[in-house]
Amino acid sequence: MSDKRCFYEVLGVAKDANADDVRKAYRQAALKNHPDRNPGDAEAGSRFKEATEAYEILSDDNKRARYDQFGHAGVDGASMPDFGGGDIFSHFQDVFSEFFGMGGGGMGGRQQKRKGPARGQDVRVQQRLTLKEAFMGVKREVVLNTPALCETCSGEGAKPGTKRKACGVCGGSGQVSSHRGFVMFTQTCPECSGAGSVVKTPCDTCRGAGSVQKTRKVLVSFPAGIDGGQRLRVPGQGMPGAMGGPPGDLYVDVDLAPDERFQREGNDILTRAKVSFTEAALGAETTVVLPDDAAISVDVPPGTQPGDVIALKGKGVPRVDGRGRGTLHVEVQVEVPTGLSARAKDLLRELDEELARGPEKTSTAASA
Repeated sequence: MSDKRCFYEVLGVAKDANADDVRKAYRQAALKNHPDRNPGDAEAGSRFKEATEAYEILSDDNKRARYDQFGHAGVDGASMPDFGGGDIFSHFQDVFSEFFGMGGGGMGGRQQKRKGPARGQDVRVQQRLTLKEAFMGVKREVVLNTPALCETCSGEGAKPGTKRKACGVCGGSGQVSSHRGFVMFTQTCPECSGAGSVVKTPCDTCRGAGSVQKTRKVLVSFPAGIDGGQRLRVPGQGMPGAMGGPPGDLYVDVDLAPDERFQREGNDILTRAKVSFTEAALGAETTVVLPDDAAISVDVPPGTQPGDVIALKGKGVPRVDGRGRGTLHVEVQVEVPTGLSARAKDLLRELDEELARGPEKTSTAASA
């Protein structure tokens, strides 16, 4: 009778486990007990071999059927494959590639695809606008000091009339591999940095880099209504691409400068209007000048109190999508006169007495 443990027990799965469950269980066991992760641990190595043997049987429908019917006796001599002098990775590369981050290409077989023309990096800058510029919209030149595509070699890095050559270290693959026990490790080729090719005769202008440092200006259109904290994307104005690849994008973060007359909240704006005591009491009409210099007439109703807010819909900041405008909020500030003349003081005292009598007493006295 075999002293081997049940293969389902080894992987910790039920007998009716599907192929995906078996595969996941083996991945976990192999990752946990792999010799490279447990140097000098003989027990971990034994568990690794045991899990690999169990997976080799349970992942094969025919072998699994024989095992389910006859147990270990049905698969004796077939449980561990003859690797023919090769390594175990060549037989289980699809499993190991997942948890070693090889993207399905496999470690023991195909190498990763070498780098070709690559998109350039994006560039991010900040631009401060005044409230008036944000209110009306503005076009502004943004100055960038970044690498730009070398016009001499069109970004190839090679001197005009010459071409890039395949890398002699990686053979043009951009990757080099090395074995460590059971594991094959693949890394970026140090000679060509993953490009798969090298420049034998570099461009005189960029010295093989494919780009040169330049100061350039990009005209950016800021739409009416844009607010601080928002970001604009300008396609194709970022860093140049490698080996002739497309450039990245330019991202402009908008910062809004404080304004002396207005406070902005989204598409709404708040301002203050001063009126006299008489205007607040009797009602009046005052004027507010918007950030775009447009004059707006504001009706101050009779009896307006200090700090009252008058809202005018559709007079605020334009929406970026062009669908209307926000609300203009006008906070009323009542000015108290100072430096009164003797006559003015007498009139105010008389007014105070009149107001103290109230509307009802005043009308009764008038009728008498």
